[in-house]
Amino acid sequence: MGIDTKTRTMGFYCFAFYSSLLLMFGTQASAQTRYSIPEELKEGSVVGNVAKDLGLDTTSLTDRRFRVVSGSKDAIFEVNHNNGVLYVHRHIDREELCEGTGACLMELKILVENPLEIHYVVVEIIDVNDHAPSFPEKEQIFEIAEHTLPGKRFKLHAASDPDAGINSIRTYTLTSNEHFEVNIRQGDSGKIPFLVLKKSLDREQKDKHTLLLTAIDGGKPQKSGTLNVTIIVLDSNDNRPMFSQEIYQIEIQENVKIGTSIFKMNASDPDEGINGEVEYTLGKTLIQKVYELFEMDKITGDIRVNGVVDYEEKDLYELDIEASDKGTPPLTGECRVIIKIKDINDNPPEIEVTSLSNTVPEDSKPGTVISLLSLIDRDSGVNGKNILHISNDVPFELKPSYKENIYSIATKDVLDREQVSHYDIIIKATDCGDPPLSTFKTLSIQISDVNDNSPHFEQNPLQFYLVENNVAGASIFSVSATDEDINENAAISYHIVREGSQNGMISFINVNSENGHITALKSFDFETVKTFQFQVVATDSGTPSLSSNVTVNVFILDQNDNAPVILYPVSSNGSAEGVEEIPRNVNAAHLVTKVRAYDADIGYNGWLLFSLQEVTEHSLFALDRYTGQIRTLRSFTETDEAEQKLVILVKDNGNVSLSATATVIVKVVEPKEAFAASDVKSATNDDEESNVTFYLMITLASVSALFLISIIVLIAMQCSKSTDYTSKYLQETNYDGTLCHSIQYRSGEKRYMLVGPRMSIGSTIVPGSHANTLVLPDRRMASGEVRPV
Repeated sequence: MGIDTKTRTMGFYCFAFYSSLLLMFGTQASAQTRYSIPEELKEGSVVGNVAKDLGLDTTSLTDRRFRVVSGSKDAIFEVNHNNGVLYVHRHIDREELCEGTGACLMELKILVENPLEIHYVVVEIIDVNDHAPSFPEKEQIFEIAEHTLPGKRFKLHAASDPDAGINSIRTYTLTSNEHFEVNIRQGDSGKIPFLVLKKSLDREQKDKHTLLLTAIDGGKPQKSGTLNVTIIVLDSNDNRPMFSQEIYQIEIQENVKIGTSIFKMNASDPDEGINGEVEYTLGKTLIQKVYELFEMDKITGDIRVNGVVDYEEKDLYELDIEASDKGTPPLTGECRVIIKIKDINDNPPEIEVTSLSNTVPEDSKPGTVISLLSLIDRDSGVNGKNILHISNDVPFELKPSYKENIYSIATKDVLDREQVSHYDIIIKATDCGDPPLSTFKTLSIQISDVNDNSPHFEQNPLQFYLVENNVAGASIFSVSATDEDINENAAISYHIVREGSQNGMISFINVNSENGHITALKSFDFETVKTFQFQVVATDSGTPSLSSNVTVNVFILDQNDNAPVILYPVSSNGSAEGVEEIPRNVNAAHLVTKVRAYDADIGYNGWLLFSLQEVTEHSLFALDRYTGQIRTLRSFTETDEAEQKLVILVKDNGNVSLSATATVIVKVVEPKEAFAASDVKSATNDDEESNVTFYLMITLASVSALFLISIIVLIAMQCSKSTDYTSKYLQETNYDGTLCHSIQYRSGEKRYMLVGPRMSIGSTIVPGSHANTLVLPDRRMASGEVRPV
């Protein structure tokens, strides 16, 4: 590459600047100095002594300064500032600095100070042979036909060498051979090699020649590059295909299968490649029937049967066969093939379905026609007579038509998709030939669904047990129905019957129409509602839709969510505290008083137990843990305190028990004082007892009313059910002094009891029932089986 434009411009401006300085000071430039150096000169090598070569006074060099101001690209040359020695500053690449093959000259301007002078130095860079010739590709391929005349020239790839002068490419050489030589022509860009055919090629002797072209430069030592030259000899088509015979005769039976190879042609061609590749075709002037019955494989020469060969139609066929090569132009050979047909019973009957209903509704009536068939046999006489029947057991039958060989298929029995949804009707046709030939035809019939099945619940009625205080809005249970139909006819949706709701409870129940999940919109309280009933309807999406319903009985199970309530003692301010006075002379086991309590829960949750939490003298009093009665353990002595305090803890029997406390103050008095006090106290107690009795009556009346309502509801439910399922609630008498509940109900052959403080003998606690549900073995059952809730 040469000096770029930017460098030349900067050099020009610098030269103009310094020239103007020289003119101002009156200094003149000296003559031009020339150096010649090889491009292989290393960095730091001395080119020449500018001061000495310019004839400057060397005695006063200490006061002078030398500097290169222009001409060197990227500072290839520099001058020593002190002594004027010019040296190589950067690696020299002549091919980069100068293009072409001419002289590579670098013009430098040397500025000398004290006094100010400017001098010209020209450095000629002499080329060295540092590049080998190279080809643009590694291989060059020629395809030359064997009939090409000698003297034909083929242009070869030219090599390139960035060196100049004698170091550039000097000549080309070619591997010694008898058919080719290399010829060199001088062009604008250098020497161009040509491959010249000097002797005709013969593909049958040698079909490929491999040569090596070498480019050599003129350097010392010489350097070279090579190119692989491959010559592929192309064949000429000078031979036609030949058959071994002019006429071939063959014989085939008329029952030959379609696709069977009956004869194979074979023609030979001494040429090679596409000139020796033979293709076979049938002649163009044959009758149309030949092309319908026979086909020729153009590659293998096989003659195959392409249609039904029928002796009754024609017993002899003549085929003209042509064999052509793929040369240019192609050459052709011909022969004739005579085919004789042998007659046998080769035509089986053919069953043709002229009309078919692939899908039949399951409610089709017997006799419904689903398909029409026609029977065809190409044979004649006895061989053309056929027997047709259905060969498998299906609810369909064949019916002959008024016209011969026409049949219809109709339904024979009632169809039911839910039992069989698909039928394959196998029809067999047999002719009367010897041997007889048969044909089978299979008709696939799909039975389509009709909405003839209602949704079905596995169990009706359904019983669900729900613990009270459930989370409002949460799913409590689910119902599920099945439908034997399919698709839309089996798509079930659910809804609740809202008419005639029981105590308005159904308004708090919702069902998911898609999956049957039932959600309670409120939290149920056993003490308010113990059971309720509703109906869920399942409806399919058929047209018309079918539905069925299920009765759902929900039983609310008790939780221990009510603490015991102290009924006695109750003071005037409402606290559970009372005062009892007893004579000092009472004996042991004397009834001091009785703590009365009530729990709204039932069963174990309402079973109350009494215990002494705090007492002044443990040896004086005893508390019955079941009845709450306080009795003396011994007689009073003079040392016993006159006032005794008893704190009674009343707690239920739930999993997490709840409790209440009552305080009884017992005052020990002399017998006379006790008698007088009893008269005064009787009047006071009459009012208190009346108040307690009033509250007790209200409580008992409420509980009784609640249970009566439950009994009425259960009786109504049982009246609407079968005799196998009955349920009733019975209220039992509470034991002495403590209010509790005991409820029984029956389901099928099992009897259930929700018990109070004292359980019946033989009862069983059901696991997971929060200790308030017992299962009693029914006396009518010999096994004593119990049903868990």
